[in-house]
Amino acid sequence: MLSNLKTAALFSIVSLGLAAAHEHHEDNIPEGEGISPDPIVGYDTMDSYSSSNDGVWAHISDRNGARGPLPQIVRSRWHVPLQSLGVMLSVAGYFLGHKHGGRQFAPNIHAKFATSLSIMLAMQVIFGIYLKLHLEKGIHFHIRRYTLITHGVVGKALPVVSWVQMLFGAITALGFCRRDHLGQCLAHFIMGSSFIAYGIVLTLLLLVGQGWLRRTGRSQEFFDSLLISAWGCVNTFTEHRWGENWSNTDYQHTSMGIVWWCAGLLGIWLSRTRSGRPQRNLMPAIVIFLTGWAMGSHPQHLMVSTKIHATFGYTLMAAGLTRIVEISFVLRDRNSIDKRHAEESNSFQFLTPFLLYASGFLFMGATEEQMALLAEREMSHVSYILVLYSIAFLLFLFVCMLLNMYANFAWPLDDSKIPVALKKIDSENGVVGNGTASGLQLQARDRDRRIKDAEEFELEGLMSDDEGEPGPELLDSPTSVEGRKETHHL
Repeated sequence: MLSNLKTAALFSIVSLGLAAAHEHHEDNIPEGEGISPDPIVGYDTMDSYSSSNDGVWAHISDRNGARGPLPQIVRSRWHVPLQSLGVMLSVAGYFLGHKHGGRQFAPNIHAKFATSLSIMLAMQVIFGIYLKLHLEKGIHFHIRRYTLITHGVVGKALPVVSWVQMLFGAITALGFCRRDHLGQCLAHFIMGSSFIAYGIVLTLLLLVGQGWLRRTGRSQEFFDSLLISAWGCVNTFTEHRWGENWSNTDYQHTSMGIVWWCAGLLGIWLSRTRSGRPQRNLMPAIVIFLTGWAMGSHPQHLMVSTKIHATFGYTLMAAGLTRIVEISFVLRDRNSIDKRHAEESNSFQFLTPFLLYASGFLFMGATEEQMALLAEREMSHVSYILVLYSIAFLLFLFVCMLLNMYANFAWPLDDSKIPVALKKIDSENGVVGNGTASGLQLQARDRDRRIKDAEEFELEGLMSDDEGEPGPELLDSPTSVEGRKETHHL
């Protein structure tokens, strides 16, 4: 396995030099355009197949190969094989990106960012090989500590930068987001990705994050409101180019930023009671609703763009409304359905994350150039919206599958299925497996068990009080002793 990793690392490093020395052909690209008129699909006409673009599709498939931080986080035995496969596919995709026919591309951000992504991948492989050697004596003890941290940070950052690179690839393939369209593209793709990221965070907290949320001593709306405030401050001062005349769009975007930080500050204040106890509130949900209403009402030049923006606005407004109903009526201001089993959820709670996914894809797919392409191809807005909703369904499925895999590895229902790496405790340096603190998992499991036992004890006491007969557990409890003392005193 180490030989495979070393070979993959060598390929990654060599590919950087070859890519830097390679120059794309640009002789067929019209002046001022980002792509040549050649088709990117495999068919030049309905009856003739063109193999000149096979390299492009192979590049797309290989660069989206299997890689991610989940096996690394849970210390699965599949971590090294999957990462090795991902590296090999990525290296193959890197070469294929420079060896294709058909459509030609002008210098673009996708090609430039690929070098940085490949450097991160090569670093990840090198650090992984070093950690796999288990060199822990002498100076390696200190080097291993920082290498482990860097390996974890880079591994967790790869999905984010890979998402960015995929967006760059889609933009480059169509020749979009150049010259005057750059600002509008940035707004749509950044905001759309933010909605998707918020939906992923809500899914994470719903399925596996309740324990972490309790340990922070804060309500979820505190973090939501804090992020909304920061984002609103940025939008307030960046949506208008200072020194130029104010347009209707500038007024709308700037006022939206003002609403965000105003509502965010209120949400932060309402996230705690006077006694300091975490408290739920509806401010983030109201901000989502208002954002959907405002952004869905933007005037558009094309009818198809008006329809898609309106659907986006309705979807985001629905996300805000479902969040309000969830907090107020489903959870009744609690963090979860069942305090003793935080992983339990209500089916209604999955609506808000999905609607945020759909809102993000709808907004990313509603740029001026995309709308012009739809109008040119005479594609119905209904068909386009259904495709974007389908992508949202698939992403939601993918996120739920990953979180379910993580939960099964991290907190198996059967203790016999706990990974062996979590059971091997190194008594000398207090680490397990490849270097994570050994007692954290066991301490967290014991603490959660004690909390659950205490909550069950309190529940039994309350039920006994309601029946009028104190249970045997309450006879010796401090509360019952104080009550007898007060009665005797009276």
